[in-house]
Amino acid sequence: MDVLKAPLVGLRADHFRHPLDLQATTSLKQLPGLDLGIRTLLGSIAEQALYMENIASSVLVSEQQLPDLYHLLIDACKTLDLEPPQLYVRQNPIPNAYTFAMRGKQPFIVIHTSLVDLLTPEETQAVIAHELGHLKCEHGVYLTLVNLLVLAAGQLPNLGGALAQGLRNQMLEWLRCAEFSCDRAALLATQNPRTVASVLMKLAGGSPGLVNQLNLDAFLAQARAYDVASTSQLGEMVKQAMTAQLTHPLPVLRAREIDRWGSSQTYQSLLQRRPVGATESEKPTAGWRNW
Repeated sequence: MDVLKAPLVGLRADHFRHPLDLQATTSLKQLPGLDLGIRTLLGSIAEQALYMENIASSVLVSEQQLPDLYHLLIDACKTLDLEPPQLYVRQNPIPNAYTFAMRGKQPFIVIHTSLVDLLTPEETQAVIAHELGHLKCEHGVYLTLVNLLVLAAGQLPNLGGALAQGLRNQMLEWLRCAEFSCDRAALLATQNPRTVASVLMKLAGGSPGLVNQLNLDAFLAQARAYDVASTSQLGEMVKQAMTAQLTHPLPVLRAREIDRWGSSQTYQSLLQRRPVGATESEKPTAGWRNW
């Protein structure tokens, strides 16, 4: 890659974690029964099954296997000051990528072939770095545990359904908040806000056949228009209804948020390797607290 990037030596998750992620993670930790004992009882078989299914159905990236993707991974890990996880490519027509972390074992990232086909190498690195953000912020541990708890709650009589739904709603809210931190990790790795925003644009309405006609400036203007439209009480109600059952914030909101953070003093300080570590001082964007 041609862009000279500054390795962020000593980077910690609290240097870039979004305040909504911090708030939601704190709330998640306070859920009754959310402890490692439950994960130990329920997680081992599920973890092993997921790991075995993945290595049987995907291609492991290395210096000898898909080396261009491997170098994107290593470069992003160096920039984010993170030990490289395994990276797998999986044949799938649905553009997606995800991360899985197991206790005491090397975590891994999976990226679908359709997503690689849609993106430039720089954008693919942004996706990889987004997934690295989950590892940097230790999201994988909580996600696995909550998924297992929701599964267990659904098997309980009477109150099980209500309990599972409550946990699911809180898990989804946490996931949406966590995505903002991971978008920031993608920006720190690529050090180009337009690259990250372009990924979000293509996820919203891109295809290999349309990619040359997409206009990033128009998409960012669209994101700002949505932001303005949701400032009214009615707009806020509609936004909450649209996002309540989603695992990710809407792409236009993510693009608007990364556009803002890319102009912030916090981001600039991190690039100058002077981490301010002051995410707690950031103010959550109005209307996003109830995601």
